[in-house]
Amino acid sequence: MPQSAAPRRSTPTVTLAVLSLGAISYSLLQSLVAPALPDIQEATGASASAVSWILTSYLLAASVATPILGRLGDIHGKERVLFWVLVALAVGTLLSAVASSLPLLIAGRVIQGAAGGIFPLAFAILRDEFPRERVAGAIGMMSSLLGIGGGLGVVLAGVIVDNLSYHWLFWIPLVAIVLSAALTWRYIPESPVRAPGRINWTGAVLLSAGLSLLLLGVSQASTWGWGSPKTLAMIVVAVLVLIAWVRNETRTDEPLVDMRMMRIRGVWTTNVAALMVGVGLYTSFILIPQFVQEPTSTGYGFGSSVTAAGVFLLPSTIAMLVVGQFTGPIERRFGARASLIAGCVVTAVAYGMLAVAHTEHWEIYVASGLLGVGLGLSFAALANLIVVAVRQDQTGIATGMNTVMRTIGGAVGAQLAGTLLAGGVVAATGLPSEGAYTAGFLMCGGALVVAVLVSFGIPTRARVRAGIPVAAD
Repeated sequence: MPQSAAPRRSTPTVTLAVLSLGAISYSLLQSLVAPALPDIQEATGASASAVSWILTSYLLAASVATPILGRLGDIHGKERVLFWVLVALAVGTLLSAVASSLPLLIAGRVIQGAAGGIFPLAFAILRDEFPRERVAGAIGMMSSLLGIGGGLGVVLAGVIVDNLSYHWLFWIPLVAIVLSAALTWRYIPESPVRAPGRINWTGAVLLSAGLSLLLLGVSQASTWGWGSPKTLAMIVVAVLVLIAWVRNETRTDEPLVDMRMMRIRGVWTTNVAALMVGVGLYTSFILIPQFVQEPTSTGYGFGSSVTAAGVFLLPSTIAMLVVGQFTGPIERRFGARASLIAGCVVTAVAYGMLAVAHTEHWEIYVASGLLGVGLGLSFAALANLIVVAVRQDQTGIATGMNTVMRTIGGAVGAQLAGTLLAGGVVAATGLPSEGAYTAGFLMCGGALVVAVLVSFGIPTRARVRAGIPVAAD
């Protein structure tokens, strides 16, 4: 996209508003479809296993495209790449909106997922455009939108499907996406910060293949079984391909991902924490709505409708939105590491509460609100910790890889939860036992405890700003 030599800079408020519109649209599409899968299955006549590809295809495309788009933004310009990513997202959403067959709908979802670069590109733009003292707050607010959009998608899905058709799950976000693309073209100036180079396409192919095999194996594990030859073979091959990718990256002059950057203690520890936080966020979208929808005859379920089940996640969404407004002052006062540790502790407590106190509606609402506070703090901190740990021209690829780690964590957590529920089915009812849900909540809480422990290994803000070497600490 052509740019003038000296583009007019928009105010930080306008820049953040425009970027937020695109980010919330993408985030909605992550979870908006999940509660509507039974309706889509009935409308398309597809099998349950086939319709699950509506989610799997999106996940695979997002994981593959996100780091590559982040690197393209570092090389060719974040605003330019972001604009075309939004155009692609609009095309994929339009295709999904008009689709009446499952193959066409999956094709649209693949294109939507490939727009996953929105977040790392937005983080990089904010770092380039905002005054230094406002960067942490802006990135924190943008990062929280990933959770806000996901929770809001679950809340809105039932309302839309109950009153309209599943096609409106895509028509409504499409309006915001088109508007976001137009506003990006008009108001987001191109950054002068570039990382000249080219894409290492061999590395890109190896990374894409490794992530695809890994996520495909994980996403099908609850169907095939974690110990089945197919699952194990796919995961082993994925690991081998990713090892080949690392070798390729270390031997090329222009790597897709600088392995020296990935070895920085502030980067790899934050990525491990992101993996665990991803388990906590995405699994909540499955466990809580499914738990409250179980019939009262089970002795623990509330018999809620899809729409009512989504409302149980509303406190989480509101809490993340509120916390996102204060991430800047919190980071400046306590530091991003302290914010991450506090967020993970609160999230772990919320899952602990769900495990032991889930017989009353108010208990679920309180736990949901705590999840929102904890995840809001955690998501904001993760992005800021990555940003301060890498050079400015590495922001896109570094935050892209961190986003992928959260996605992988979500995929693993969701499948582990599904396995626990499937393994706890009561023969007399054909439904999971209360203990199966308790195990699922405890599994998520355990992941957040691991995140807390790992987070203590992240360098403090004082050490990073002082330039103290931390890669080998």
